[in-house]
Amino acid sequence: MASPTSGSIFLNFDRGTLLLRCSEGEFPESVLAHLKGVEWDPRVRNYRAPAWRYRDLVLALHTRGIPFKDNARQFAPTEFSLQKPITPRSFQQEALEAWLPEKHGVISLPTGAGKTILALLLIAKTQRPTLIHVPTLDLMRQWQEVLESHLGMTVGLIGGGQHEVRDITVTTYDSALIHVSQLGNRFGMLVFDECHHLPGEQYQFSALGSLAPFRLGLTATPERGDGRESVLWELVGPLCYEAHIDELQGNTLAPYRIETIPVKLSAKEQVEYQRFRECYTGFLRRERIPLNKPNGWQIFLWKCNQSAEGREAFQAYLTQKRLAQAATGKIDWVWTLLRRHVGDRILIFTQDNDMAYHLGRRFFLPVLTHHTKLPERQALLNAFRNGSYPVLVTSKVLNEGVDVPEANVGLIVSGSGSVREHVQRLGRLLRGRPGKQAVLYELVSQNTGEQSINKRRRQHRAYERSGALPGA
Repeated sequence: MASPTSGSIFLNFDRGTLLLRCSEGEFPESVLAHLKGVEWDPRVRNYRAPAWRYRDLVLALHTRGIPFKDNARQFAPTEFSLQKPITPRSFQQEALEAWLPEKHGVISLPTGAGKTILALLLIAKTQRPTLIHVPTLDLMRQWQEVLESHLGMTVGLIGGGQHEVRDITVTTYDSALIHVSQLGNRFGMLVFDECHHLPGEQYQFSALGSLAPFRLGLTATPERGDGRESVLWELVGPLCYEAHIDELQGNTLAPYRIETIPVKLSAKEQVEYQRFRECYTGFLRRERIPLNKPNGWQIFLWKCNQSAEGREAFQAYLTQKRLAQAATGKIDWVWTLLRRHVGDRILIFTQDNDMAYHLGRRFFLPVLTHHTKLPERQALLNAFRNGSYPVLVTSKVLNEGVDVPEANVGLIVSGSGSVREHVQRLGRLLRGRPGKQAVLYELVSQNTGEQSINKRRRQHRAYERSGALPGA
């Protein structure tokens, strides 16, 4: 950092932004031309830029020999040493070498491929105070345990009633959003686990409001249905390394197969389904709503709110979807598969809590949903891991982030149309163990919209290149 002289620029952090002041008052136009994202703020009569522009601004000032005083950064190089030796696997070493030159970017690895260990290695090499963002409290605790075990130091936590800031701190996305205006200059490195969440309308501000120059995104599925991956590439960095499930299965990950089971609706269910389906699709035709277009769903919702006919069509949409997802034939198949896999560790996934609780009552199975309190959640997961509960029913809580390596059988009773969701559910089964063979069953109601969703989902390479059995 250059020593301040006449004509120097002073950088200050201000509630998630950078304030830039020139010692001579006005900035020369020749300087402003090289400072991307800097705009005049008449409220404070100074120039201002988003905090995330810090890296580019400092590099531009350095490169052009413009003297400046950095009062914004409140972190310094900090030594982190591994207490346990870690030998990275070949793909982890490749990912490490891909990220280190620029020290920013997204790494995409399947669930179970050791993203946490990879991040640990990169934190140790970067040697900067680090803030790790995770989507859930379960993941926050998991990261804390791994980091403390390997670094031999106390790791701070922000979230779930905890607020302890240390050189390495783990926070939930929600809590980071609350505190970024105060802590945005405290860390030199940011890690975004399950970083596909970051481009959301709110969560992105935890990246926008931080001046950390080094950024790592981790995910198994960077693609988003809304196409906002571009926000991720801009705020964290480009996709610098990617490995897929099919590439690692049988070595790092357990070998697996996927089986689609077609389920017939009962005669009564089929009649009701067709009636409500026609009400819904008839409205789409009459209103010429293009659901296949990027904004089609928003147009449908807007149209539904304009008339009684529209509100009826929306209720019909929900009813036909529920009939397909909760077909009575699926209950019979759950019982068949439970008997087929006696002795295995089975996760049963549903789209909604009602179906999860229904299966729990029907077969006397433990159920884990977002309503489950943290102590009970931990007790259920521990009982599943030690085999006391060989079956666990869940709606969406276990879609990502929870480590259950014992699971080797998955039953998808119902789900959304998201490819990511189903790849995440597959990933819950793939943590490698000696002799493990994973299988994922998908129960798909015949002659319903579930079939087209299943067809679209199976275009993902994790499905195409597995031992997947074609659906009927």
